[in-house]
Amino acid sequence: MIEAVDLTKSFGGSGSPPVLDGITLNIEAGEVFGYLGPNGAGKTTTIRVLLGLLRPTRGTVRVFGEIPAESDAIRSRIGVLMENSGLDERMSAYQNLEYHARLYGLRDPRAKIERLLGFVGLDDKRNEKVGTFSTGMRRKLGLARAIVHDPELLFLDEPSAGLDPEAQLMVRELLQELAEARKITVFINSHHLDEVQRLCSRIAVLHRGRIRANDTIAALRQGAAAPRLEVRLSDERDAARAAELLSAEAQTATIARTGATLTLSGNGSAAPEVIARLVHAGLRIEEVLRPAKSLEDVYFEIVRDEAVSA
Repeated sequence: MIEAVDLTKSFGGSGSPPVLDGITLNIEAGEVFGYLGPNGAGKTTTIRVLLGLLRPTRGTVRVFGEIPAESDAIRSRIGVLMENSGLDERMSAYQNLEYHARLYGLRDPRAKIERLLGFVGLDDKRNEKVGTFSTGMRRKLGLARAIVHDPELLFLDEPSAGLDPEAQLMVRELLQELAEARKITVFINSHHLDEVQRLCSRIAVLHRGRIRANDTIAALRQGAAAPRLEVRLSDERDAARAAELLSAEAQTATIARTGATLTLSGNGSAAPEVIARLVHAGLRIEEVLRPAKSLEDVYFEIVRDEAVSA
């Protein structure tokens, strides 16, 4: 569906550092792909190149097997929601959807528009001008506009920006339906890590113009850094004694204490050995957990490691 090989994009003169530096991506049909990175990492520039709005300085990019900047035919197969929704503020919600539906060649889009307005919760705002809408309302309408023509490939740049929790849930449900029932390929650029973890099967982390990680979320969560162990003791006094005991025995784990809970990370955090030492010392253990690493944990480990190495 999407193939980028050694994608490099620079702005300015030859001495300017590249915004994108050797990006290689392969995204399969029907995949929900998350594209993560700090502000300024080059995420939006990547989308603009994949859309054909920018030409790469070096490397090759193909979407549906064609070069985006040289193909008008693929545009009707793509839906887009950028961070700026790009809606006409002088038009009503209904008029915006109708206008874009006709641009895509839909002869009688009324039924489709009715369904979309209802789904995104703007049915009662259909005749109001977009200039009066809140940021969240504009994002909802922008998403409806992006899928009004039933695209095969959907690019979303911060789809949940400005949305309240209820609207974020609506966006997730819609995207899950598009991916699972309609088999639409979705490329999501987002800072909302919980949203990405819920929706995406695979992600890439971009930092300073380069891909620092590219794998399934499950593989990244399993392979990132050493495991953690959380031990909750009966009170803070026992927790303080436990921290002293484990530190004194030259554990290779890093030990942090928050109230009555110890968090151990590193090679010395094997649960059976830790529990045995604490029980032998007469300390009262309330709970032992091996918390799964979240996508947020993985993301910050990657970004921090790259920042230190740079």
